[in-house]
Amino acid sequence: MRFVSTKFGQSATKVDRRSAVRSLLLIFAAVMICVSAMVFSALDRVGHYANQLDEDRSREAVTGAMRTFRDQLEATLHDYAAWDDAAHNAYDSKGHGWLVRNFGEMSFNSELFDVAMILDQQGKAIVAYSEGRDLSQATAQFLTPDVISLFEQVRGMDDTAMPEATGFVATDKGVAAVGVALIRKKSGERVVPFGDSRYVVFLRHLTEETVARVSRSYVLPGLTLTPGSTSGEHSVLLSSPGGQPIASLSWVARSPGDASLAQVRPLIWCAVLMIGIYMVLLFVTGNQILKRVSSDEAAAVQLSLTDRLSGLPNRAGLFVGLQDLVAQAQEEGKDVALLYLDLDGFKEVNDAYGHATGDRLIRSVSAGLRVLTRENAVLARLGGDEFAIAFAGFDVQKDAAQLSDRVLEFLDEPLTIGERVAVIGCSIGLAVSKKGLVPGEELIRRADVAMYRSKEDGRGRWTFYDASMDDEREERNLLELDLRAAIDREEIGVVYQPIVRASDYRICAVEALARWTRPGHGPVSPEVFIPIAESTGLIDLLGLCVLRSACFALRQWPDLTISVNVSPGQFRDPAFVGRVGDILKEAEIEPSRLTLEMTETYFIQNPARARQTLDMLREMGIKVALDDFGAGFSSVGYLRQFGFDRIKIDRALVEGVADRPRDAELLHATVALARSLDMPVTAEGVETQAQAEALKQAGCQLLQGYLFGKPSGQEQITQMTVSLDDKPRLYATK
Repeated sequence: MRFVSTKFGQSATKVDRRSAVRSLLLIFAAVMICVSAMVFSALDRVGHYANQLDEDRSREAVTGAMRTFRDQLEATLHDYAAWDDAAHNAYDSKGHGWLVRNFGEMSFNSELFDVAMILDQQGKAIVAYSEGRDLSQATAQFLTPDVISLFEQVRGMDDTAMPEATGFVATDKGVAAVGVALIRKKSGERVVPFGDSRYVVFLRHLTEETVARVSRSYVLPGLTLTPGSTSGEHSVLLSSPGGQPIASLSWVARSPGDASLAQVRPLIWCAVLMIGIYMVLLFVTGNQILKRVSSDEAAAVQLSLTDRLSGLPNRAGLFVGLQDLVAQAQEEGKDVALLYLDLDGFKEVNDAYGHATGDRLIRSVSAGLRVLTRENAVLARLGGDEFAIAFAGFDVQKDAAQLSDRVLEFLDEPLTIGERVAVIGCSIGLAVSKKGLVPGEELIRRADVAMYRSKEDGRGRWTFYDASMDDEREERNLLELDLRAAIDREEIGVVYQPIVRASDYRICAVEALARWTRPGHGPVSPEVFIPIAESTGLIDLLGLCVLRSACFALRQWPDLTISVNVSPGQFRDPAFVGRVGDILKEAEIEPSRLTLEMTETYFIQNPARARQTLDMLREMGIKVALDDFGAGFSSVGYLRQFGFDRIKIDRALVEGVADRPRDAELLHATVALARSLDMPVTAEGVETQAQAEALKQAGCQLLQGYLFGKPSGQEQITQMTVSLDDKPRLYATK
């Protein structure tokens, strides 16, 4: 029994073991089945998620690409619409050729727009070009109802809104991004009354090349553009401004999840042991997918932080780089320096040679700044002609000053742009964040303030930010607002300083000088408000206001002529000559009685355009005098080239002429030079009888200064003209 029992026990033990093994196998099998089911279920979910993730990424990429395509047209539209030259020529009957050159012909082989139209208030095309060809007789193919609706939307906007609108439309040529904007000044100011407005329309079509470029850039195989309202699973609809579908962009789904499952599923069926390998493969495949998605996202982010023209970080990229530098400085106890650069003379290059040359100039400057900038610094283009350089270190003030000197030296040299040579300069503002305690946004603002100080102090220099600049800038902003209001309300006064003949000291002319009494503050020196007017674009309105008052005042003095100062900003305006002529006609003044005084700056910087303007003024009979001669750098060649009607020598040559022999010799030489060029001479700043006699003996024909009268109102000048007697008389102010 014991044996049997033993044998039975052994047999039972074996049965138990078998059962246990069987159970274990069943459990293992069940576990494997469950694990396999869970693995397959998980794999299916992962594959579906990967497909969906790739689908979402593709959809976002296409949507973002189309948004970027439209935004690029919108940025181009804004640059062309808010443009002072365009604002002038669009409303000038003589500006049609200019519009054709700068809008119509620019549509040829351009990546910015391929259709350009200028519309009047009723929507009639004044200029219409497609790819450089005139289509003024066939505008209906582009002036679709959707374009007209955008036009009506912009036309109905008031002055508080930005008069621009963009969208996608379908034309006979295909699908295009379209933009409509009011043509206005850069400041946003309307040029003419509402009913006489002009509008610019740009279209940029989605060509096969553009779609192919998007397909390559965003890894979207088979990306195609299909006109109409058809939509599919892997597509994005483009809608008109009215919300109607006009086309779809579709692509071939890559389905990375399905591809992954196809790779690993056979291994699962071969053996459960391969589940581990499968999991590894799944992890590797999923990781690759995630890396690809992350790489695409990083590329999209990088693209949004990069300036398209220069390849440098844009303003947003600068903010990101500054945040990193500030965080690094806070951790390591370093300082952060920021250089804010603004190119001097870039606008003149753009105006003279066109936007294409201006773009090449920007790229050349960007390349040069890359060479000058240290490796771990942030170099960015903030837009237009503004750049920024930021870096961290322990002696950043010294390094920033040295870098600024190198940048100024680089930009002082002429830059060769194709077959042209551009001469520009640079104004730099510097700001420092000690230990990274100043945030990046504030650092940019401070450097910007310092940059404007550099411009005010003469350009071509660098300036460190100081806290007192904020107070001065605030006061300057308030002064600008008050000056603008004073010009609008015609509160700018004009006084007149007598100019006498050296032969008998009798008054023969007056010089008109602007004066402004600021409400609540009192008189403001012209040396203060004139530079503000020039830097803010108010100088045109201010100069015309003074010229108008002077011409109407001259009607009271039939025996006198008048001199009016003209700033380079006014002389640079193509419409300046016409406006002067209009004022003379309105005041009924002979052009020969008007002399415009101009310093040498503009003649040296823009000799060709200055000569053209001079010739136009002379054809009208207006005289042009070179002011402040002897205080600048004018050469004999420039005097010969321009042939001024008169030279007005600077007061610096007059001060010591009576008691310093060397000054007298210099004066005699200057007058002799003018006489050899057949240019009469006027001397200003005459304050003593001795100076007057010395100037008279030197050969100056006209004299001006406090000895003969301070700047006075119209009544005082009128008294001087009617109180003349037969004897030579000195009109000195006691």
